[in-house]
Amino acid sequence: MTRPTNRLELLDAAEQGYRELLDLVDRAPPSDRATPGVCEHWSLKDLLAHLRAWHLLFLGWEDEGRTGGQPEMPAPGFTWRMTPELNADLYEESKNDTWDEVVLGLDTSHREVCEVVSSYGDDLFEKCRYPWTGSTSVGSYAVSATSSHYEWACRLVRGYLKDLDIAAA
Repeated sequence: MTRPTNRLELLDAAEQGYRELLDLVDRAPPSDRATPGVCEHWSLKDLLAHLRAWHLLFLGWEDEGRTGGQPEMPAPGFTWRMTPELNADLYEESKNDTWDEVVLGLDTSHREVCEVVSSYGDDLFEKCRYPWTGSTSVGSYAVSATSSHYEWACRLVRGYLKDLDIAAA
């Protein structure tokens, strides 16, 4: 899929990617949704929790930036080069969450990210427009937290379904 370059493309790509992801996840038997193997030791539940966590990171950055702050990105105590370590911490924080907690949280955070994206105008993809985004744009961060992250997750889920011998279409 082409990377979105405006608000409407992003909202469309995020919604399509999210629906595709949920459709793929629904094909896995409930008994396999907590089984490791989707992405190394992550299960489907862990993958969805990961997406939820990155939504929440984006929402925190945007909220702090919108109010004039300079968020620590990607998270306090982490640099972008430390993303694997951050992902490991995020996994530890959510590994005991239930399937229902993760799915409800993901749905809520997806809707919240889309609401934030909808609140912007033509400046969503304007580089250097907001001090907190540095040399990039709010839209670029939103794409990373939604549509491109969903594409990545869909690829993983398709592979997992293939391993389970379930047609991923």
